[in-house]
Amino acid sequence: MIYPNLEALIDDTAADVAAAIRDAQRSGDGRARVVLTGGTAGIALLRRLRTEAIDWANVDVFFGDERNVPVDHPESNEGQAREALLDHVDIPEANIHGYGLDGGPMDAAVARYEAALAEFAPDGFDLHLLGMGGEGHINSLFPHTSAVREHDAMVVTVTDSPKPPAERATLTLPAVQSADRVWLLVSGAEKAEAASHAGDGVTAAQDWPVAGAVGRKETVLRITDDAAGPLN
Repeated sequence: MIYPNLEALIDDTAADVAAAIRDAQRSGDGRARVVLTGGTAGIALLRRLRTEAIDWANVDVFFGDERNVPVDHPESNEGQAREALLDHVDIPEANIHGYGLDGGPMDAAVARYEAALAEFAPDGFDLHLLGMGGEGHINSLFPHTSAVREHDAMVVTVTDSPKPPAERATLTLPAVQSADRVWLLVSGAEKAEAASHAGDGVTAAQDWPVAGAVGRKETVLRITDDAAGPLN
C-alpha cells in the first residue's frame, strides 16, 4: 500500500489496526495479541490509536525490541509507547508485557520474556507492527548479525547493535513469523532500497532483515510515496 504522505499512512493504518484487533477478539479466546513498534511512524500511529474504538481490556501488548534502559529512560521503547498511547487508554497493567530491562545483565530478562510469550501468546501474535531502518533492520535485527540468523529462540540479547545503544533485547525472525499479520510501516526516501527487499524471503534476511518479516496469513508493506522508489 503506497500513501502520499505519513499522515495518510497513519490514518489508514490506525483504522485497520482497530479492525484487526476486533477481528482477533471475535475469534479464539476473545483476546488480541499485538506487538507494537517505535520510530517516527510507529509512535505517530500509537498517538493516533488513542482515538480508535478498541476494547483494550482484551488486548495483550508486546514490544518488538527494547534498549537496555529502565522504562522511565527517554530511549525506552516501552516508555515511549506508554507516553504515546498506553497511559491514555483503559488497558490493564497486566496486559502490558515489557522486557523489564534496567541497564544491567539482560539474560534473565530475556528468559522471563520468553516465558511471558509462552504464557500470554502461546500460539503467536495476531498482529506484529514493524518499522524499518535504512539498512533494512527490523526490531533490533541488523544485517549480518547473530540475532538475525537466529532460527530457534523467540527472544535474544543484542550486545553489539550498530545503532546506539549497543545493548538491547529483541524478538527474532521466528517470533515475527509467528504473527498472523505482519505490517511494515515505512517512510522516507533513504529507505527505498531496503523497502524493495521486503518480501524477498528468509534466505535474503541476513543482508536485508526486512526480507524475513513474513506473517502466517498476511504481510503488508505500508509505505509512503517517497520511500516507494522502484515499487511505484
